[in-house]
Amino acid sequence: MAVIHRQEKIFRLIHDRGAHKDMIAAYRDKNNHCILHLAGKIATPNRLNIVSGAALQMQREMLWFKASLEYFLACSLFDIIRSCNLSWFLVEKNVQPLYKEMRDSNGRTPRMLFTEEHAKLVKEGEKWMKSTASSCMLVATLITTMMFAAIFRVPGGNDNEKGTPIFLEATSFVIFAVSDALVLFSSVTSILMFLSILTSRYAEEDFLRLLPQRLIVGLTTLFLSIAAMLVAFGATFCIVLSQRLAWIAVPVAFIACIPVTLFAFLQFPLHLDIIQSSYGVGIFA
Repeated sequence: MAVIHRQEKIFRLIHDRGAHKDMIAAYRDKNNHCILHLAGKIATPNRLNIVSGAALQMQREMLWFKASLEYFLACSLFDIIRSCNLSWFLVEKNVQPLYKEMRDSNGRTPRMLFTEEHAKLVKEGEKWMKSTASSCMLVATLITTMMFAAIFRVPGGNDNEKGTPIFLEATSFVIFAVSDALVLFSSVTSILMFLSILTSRYAEEDFLRLLPQRLIVGLTTLFLSIAAMLVAFGATFCIVLSQRLAWIAVPVAFIACIPVTLFAFLQFPLHLDIIQSSYGVGIFA
C-alpha cells in the first residue's frame, strides 16, 4: 500500500523493520504482482502532482521503481527464492535477473508493466522538457548574439591611432569586458545544454538523472548570463555618462537588479524542484 500510494515515510519505516521486509518482499497478490509490479504502476494524480512538470513526475516514478529494486536487494535471498518456488541453486549474481523477470498473471515483467503504464507520461515529459528547453534556448541565443556584437563595439569607441579602446584604463571598462565575456561563455553553455535536451532520445532512464541535470546546468548558466548582461549594461552606462551624470550609476544599478530578481523569483521554484528531485534526500534516507 505504501508503494501503490507513493508514501515515502511509511515506505522508509517498513524498510527499516528488519525481518518484516523480507516477508513483505515475498508477498504476491491475486494477480501475481510483487512489489516491483506495484512500483511499475503509475501513481495516482494527487501523488504525481506534488512535483511540477511531467518530466519531474516521470523522474519521481523512476526513483520509486529504483527504490523498489533496492528494497528487493536488501531482503533475504532465501525468502525470495522460496517465494518463487525455485529448486535450483542460486547465487547472489543471479538475483538481479531473477526479480527483473518475475511475471504477473498477464505475463508482464515489472519493467514491461512500468513501460506500459508510463507511456503517456513519458510523452508528456518529453513535450514539457522540449517546450522549456526551446523557450530558454531562444533567450540564450538572443543574449549571445547581442553580447558577441557588443565586444566589437566597445563603449566610448577606439583610439584612431592605436586602435585600443579610449576608456581602456577605466574601472568601468574592465567591468564591462569581464562581464561581457562571462555573458558570452555562460549563454553559449546554456545553448549547448538546451540543445542536448532537444536532441535527447528521451528514454525512461534519461528522466532519472541525465535530462534533469542538463536542465539544471542550462537554467543556472542562463541566469548567470542575464545577471552578467545587466552588469555589462550598467558599466557601459557609467562609461558613457560618467563625465556629465556621475550620480546616475546608483539608480541604474538598482534598476538593473529588478529583472534579475524577477527572473530568480519566477524560475527559482522550478529550479529548486529539479535540484531536490535529482540531489535531494532519497526515499531510503
